[in-house]
Amino acid sequence: MTTKPQLNAMTVDVEDYFHVSAFEKVIKPSDWDSLSIRVEDNTNRLLDLFQRKDVKCTFFTLGWVAKKCPDLIRRIVNEGHELASHGLSHKRATLMSRGEFRADLLDSKTILEQVSGVKVIGYRAPSFSVNETNTWVYEELQQAGFVYSSSTYPIQHDLYGVPDWPRFKHQRPEGIIEIPVPTINSRDTNIGIGGGGFFRLYPYWLSSRRIKRFLNEETQPYSFYFHPWEIDPQQPRVKGASMRSKIRHYINLSKMEGKLERLTNDFKWSTMKETYNIK
Repeated sequence: MTTKPQLNAMTVDVEDYFHVSAFEKVIKPSDWDSLSIRVEDNTNRLLDLFQRKDVKCTFFTLGWVAKKCPDLIRRIVNEGHELASHGLSHKRATLMSRGEFRADLLDSKTILEQVSGVKVIGYRAPSFSVNETNTWVYEELQQAGFVYSSSTYPIQHDLYGVPDWPRFKHQRPEGIIEIPVPTINSRDTNIGIGGGGFFRLYPYWLSSRRIKRFLNEETQPYSFYFHPWEIDPQQPRVKGASMRSKIRHYINLSKMEGKLERLTNDFKWSTMKETYNIK
């Protein structure tokens, strides 16, 4: 008797290159309208890839992108993918007051639902910016009608991370299901294996081996995240950012699409809702 392959969650954080936190000190929101939008073409390329590979995905999308690219949002929904919120304008939750966060959350949800015609129940904080200083985020999510979040990364990192928080899907006291980005544990240290910059940095064989280790050791599905700008080596180079930010952002952009091809071949993928059985 053969068993079905483990179903895992494919997720994309739909933002443009100028939205990223690494460039927030040199590119202001007031500059965005003067910059060429690349997220639409890049996300359409990903949709083409997923269509070829029969992959369904959760697109955690900025309200700003939905407002600028409504046809893209409608394509995401029409092709059977899940639409979820990434906030309005990629401002980190740790940099907002509770009232500012509430407005950002509700505005993004309203825009996404009006453009798409579907209910949005999933949320991911920009730059995984939920930690012990702002657990009220979960109360706001619950009150706004969200069901789940994927906003925590239980690793030690200079920009984000809650290494002492749960590593697996759990229900918060506020009623929200939290699904952390995957890690493996080695010598009592959590190692990030969820995608993004780590996936671009390491050779594919190492990332694949770590995913297989996670699936062999744990009873929960694996989830993967990345961004449309990560398949865009021709994107403009931002001036004024720190060398560390530039290295993190631009490393191996030309290799990312090929790695994604292999990833979609080697593992079985679907949305967060289906993979984690979220109603």
